Amino acid sequence: QVQLVESGGGLVQAGGSLGLSCVASRSISSIYAMGWYRRAPGKQRELVAAITRAGLTNYADSVKGRFTISRDFAKKSMSLQMNSLKPEDTGVYYCVLSREYLPIPEFANWNSYDYWGQGTQVTVSS
Repeated sequence: QVQLVESGGGLVQAGGSLGLSCVASRSISSIYAMGWYRRAPGKQRELVAAITRAGLTNYADSVKGRFTISRDFAKKSMSLQMNSLKPEDTGVYYCVLSREYLPIPEFANWNSYDYWGQGTQVTVSS
C-alpha cells in the first residue's frame, strides 16, 4: 500500500542538476501541501521545500535560488528541480503530503504530514 512514489534520485557531480518527482495514490482524495524532507548523513532530517495547492512555497535557506518546487495536484504530482548541486545536498529525499491546511509555521514540522514516501537517494560527488 505505497501511497507516495518518488523517482529521479541518482548520482551527479557538483554543479549538476537532478529532478525529483512524487506521485500520490488515487486513494488520497485531497491535497493541501506536498514537499520534500531530506536526511543527510550524520544530520537530522530537514524540510527542503514545500508547496500548497495555491502555489505558496517554502524553501530551506540552504537551497533558495538553486531548487524549485512545483506541483500539479490535479494529477496528484509534485516535483523538485535541483540545480547547482553541492556535496552537502547528498541525502535521502522523502516526499511528504498533508491533506489538511497547514499554517506556514507548521510547514517544517514533520508531524504535519499524513504520508511519507520511502525515499530516494541523491548523491552529489566532488
